Amino acid sequence: MDAAGSDVQRECNQYAGKALRDFIITKGGKLLCSKIIHLIHNDKVKSQVSKVLNECEQRMYKSVAFPAIGTGQAGQSPAKVADDMLDAIVEFASKKSVQHLKKIRIVIFQTDMLKDFAESLKKRDYSDPSTTGSWISTFKCNRKQPTETKKPMVLEKKVYLATFQICGESQKNVDAAESWIKNLILKEQLENSISDELIENFDEKQIDALADLQRKKLVSIELENKLSPPHIKISGISRDVCCVYVEVQKIIQKIKDTQEERSKAELVYNLVEWRYPGSNDSFVSFDKLTNMHLEDAKIAKKPHLVVKINKKNYKVDLNTLQATDDQGKTINIQRMPKNEGKL
Repeated sequence: MDAAGSDVQRECNQYAGKALRDFIITKGGKLLCSKIIHLIHNDKVKSQVSKVLNECEQRMYKSVAFPAIGTGQAGQSPAKVADDMLDAIVEFASKKSVQHLKKIRIVIFQTDMLKDFAESLKKRDYSDPSTTGSWISTFKCNRKQPTETKKPMVLEKKVYLATFQICGESQKNVDAAESWIKNLILKEQLENSISDELIENFDEKQIDALADLQRKKLVSIELENKLSPPHIKISGISRDVCCVYVEVQKIIQKIKDTQEERSKAELVYNLVEWRYPGSNDSFVSFDKLTNMHLEDAKIAKKPHLVVKINKKNYKVDLNTLQATDDQGKTINIQRMPKNEGKL
């Protein structure tokens, strides 16, 4: 009261005995605030905090600061006061109707009381940023995590807040700690992009792989497939971004290898056709990839190659063109050149 000045004291005297609620509101006086809410003492700390918060919302105040109510001459337990005050703030912050009050501070003057409020904060779960995270904290850092999706070419992500609770002996110390943490985080941040036409060919399998990388490495992966060429943007902590960058390059290279293999298989099939016995003394063509593997093995003069015929493993003798299954059954296969002059 002394710090607020004599004008505030006179205003309190004017309203004394006329208060219809558990508090009276005066001007800020010499304090760096527009209004002071003076509580009329009772032991119901949670109720008092709730009423003050609701009053601030109704008056469209943007911020409010509380002391550790009841821990002075009233002699209440700091641990209980911490729980009661934070319970009230959490309940208030959870209301969807709240629009105006954006910042709630609890100012602790007694150093030994910090641990009680810190312990009370630790007991709470701030996993939902739409409720408590943005109300109780003085500093937040965004980290992005994925939400997996089954729809191809759509990589969804959900933003969670990593909340830092900073306690200090003065606002200056708290501001300095906040600035230090922000600078530390920014130094560790990195953004990297990969541009490649093959990104346009990503299907559900590749999207799931990206989502898995997001979840495990806690990075943000943005898929921009409408650009030309399409690109993938990776952002987060530098070491994680570098790791994910390498993994995404591997995914793209695998698609490239698969396309090249299919193209080669098509070319080989136009030159030579390998077949295995079907029904009624007819022969059936191997699939194009197996056809290529058989031809490559023969050109490399390999003696044997294991292939699948009707979902069973057969060991093909590339000299005799006989294939034997695991039970010892042997069948004859054929190699039919389509253009003798080029083989």
